[in-house]
Formats: sequence, C-alpha cells, structure tokens
Amino acid sequence: MRLAAFEDAFAASLLESGPQSGPLAALVAQPGFAVYRNTVMKGCIDALQANYPVVNRLVGEEWFRAAAAVYARARLPARASLLDYGADFAEFLAAFAPAAELPYLPGVARLDRFWSEAHAARDEEPVRGSALAQLQREALGGTVMRPHASARWAWFAELPAYTLWRRNREAADEAPAAAAAIDWRGEGALVLRPRARVEHLELDAAGCAFLDACAAGRDLAAAALEALAREPSADLARLMQRLLEAGAFGAMTTPGQEDGYREGAR
Repeated sequence: MRLAAFEDAFAASLLESGPQSGPLAALVAQPGFAVYRNTVMKGCIDALQANYPVVNRLVGEEWFRAAAAVYARARLPARASLLDYGADFAEFLAAFAPAAELPYLPGVARLDRFWSEAHAARDEEPVRGSALAQLQREALGGTVMRPHASARWAWFAELPAYTLWRRNREAADEAPAAAAAIDWRGEGALVLRPRARVEHLELDAAGCAFLDACAAGRDLAAAALEALAREPSADLARLMQRLLEAGAFGAMTTPGQEDGYREGAR
C-alpha cells in the first residue's frame, strides 16, 4: 500500500470496532489494536473536555463525554497537538439532536473556543488610547484600527451565552449558574489576551458591528456608521474608550500611512 492509503485505512480502522477485511485485517485483529483504539478515543475525548470546560460544566461529564465520543468518531485529530482539536465543536453541537433543548450551548462552546484561541495567539502590544488622542480631528475618521491578534468576538442574538459562560468559567467551585436567574436577552462578548492573561468583557451589538468593520479594514468613520446602523442609540465615544482600555486593537493606520502604527515600535 502507498503510505497515504495506509494512513487513511489505519485511521478508518480506529473508528470501526467489529471484524474487518482488507489489507489491515490481520493488524486490526490483534488484541493490542483494540487497546490502541480505546486509547486514541479517550485521548480525543479528554482533549475536548479540556478545550471546552464550560460546556462540560453545564451539561455534566457523562453527557459531555458521550457527545464528545460521537464527535471524535466523525472527526479524528488532523494534528499531533490536541490544543487545536475541536475547532468546529460549536457547529457540531448546533446540529447535535440531544442538544436541541439547550440552544445556548453552541454559543457557550464558541466562547470556550475563543478563550483557547486567545490564549494561543501571538503576543502583540495593544494600541493605547494616547496614540489615538494625538491624531488631528480631520485624520481621525480615515484612521484604520486593526483588532488585536488575540481578539475574538461575537453577538449572540436572544441568548445570554456570555453570562452563562462567564459565570461558569469564573465560579468553578460553585454549582452551575441557574438559567432562571439570568436575564434572557441577546449578548455579545469580546475575548482577548492583550497582556499576560486572557480577559473578556460583554459587548453590545454596536460593539460587535464596530469590530467587524475594523476587521474588514474599514476606517473609523465607516466602522462608526456600521455600529449606528446596528444600534442607533450607541454611545460611540464610550464604546471606543472601552475597546482601547481592553486592548482590543493591535495596530493603527492613519491616512497616508502604509504600515500601521504599533505601540512600542517607535
């Protein structure tokens, strides 16, 4: 067998527990292969449990590991490192029938994923508010702010995904937060690591639209219009202050600049 074909057949054999035919039948029939198959599956489930701690906390270990086993059988890791494993676990949960009565679960999983991505993102010095304050008023609207390399954000319409995630992430030694005690409304969230540790804050619909526009390369004037289109009563000055204080931007390009300003690069 060619190496690639052998690897594909070997991977497929890990997902089938019954007798098999073909060139790997003799290998798979050995008792040690069953041990290896179980070890691989356990490693995948353990990795998902570590990567999605709040989902695990909300649904309980038994439910989570059963769901993780279904996921792992369909999606073996593509890399040796399992830090990145389960990138589409939120999408899996959205289509997973047993999770249909937990509509907030995919959003919580997405925030768990944001935390992992922010934690592993490259280091970058955030743009400080003083850099923006030094700009001439006529240059402000045409300035482009690039989100920080670690920044991840999302708006969850009609679902308090961030509150559920935050309460259960921060209260590891307490009972899971009761859904009845939560204001059931749409929320947004920003997760990032501008300094030594991962941080997070609630973000409204205008804030999410503003960052979406910045990520698309739009200038501040266009980003402000996007935010107001989403939420006409948005306080743009307060929004910008919060984002700068959080370290949400990694580079700033003013009109006429080609390489964005980076705090600490002067």
